[in-house]
Amino acid sequence: MLRRVEAARSGDSLIRVGDAITLDVPRMETVVDGRRVELTATEFQLLVHMARQPGRVFTRAQLLDAVHGVAVESYERAIDAHVKNIRRKIEPDPRAPRHLQTVFGVGYRLVEAPS
Repeated sequence: MLRRVEAARSGDSLIRVGDAITLDVPRMETVVDGRRVELTATEFQLLVHMARQPGRVFTRAQLLDAVHGVAVESYERAIDAHVKNIRRKIEPDPRAPRHLQTVFGVGYRLVEAPS
């Protein structure tokens, strides 16, 4: 029982995606390649949502629901702006993203092991 409780705590509080990205959820801290990155609350929520399932492709609607909930009326293209800002902050070259990739015609995914 103690192992399950500890696993649940560690799983929710610290998320690692490959060797590059570490998210400390309670502190809202992001570390990418050893450097601390400042994200807005919305950017952090988006990154956490994708980091919980690296490699999975999320549609804009799914990401919007994860951040704002289904009750909020908002444009799916707002996610594109957030993704652009996240890339600017976490990618070595935002024009050639390694971590946060676009799946054309579908949405976005956070890759666990960048190529």
